[in-house]
Amino acid sequence: MKEWLDLLFGNASGLMSMIVIFGTIAVAAFLVTMLVVKSSQEK
Repeated sequence: MKEWLDLLFGNASGLMSMIVIFGTIAVAAFLVTMLVVKSSQEK
């Protein structure tokens, strides 16, 4: 856990990499949610 906190708050590049990783996960979750909602709608 200490390594993660050091990576997050130790320097700017670690913080930016974590922002990119979590942003990518958020975008992927949004796209999967849209796919599920669109495919479940009846035509």
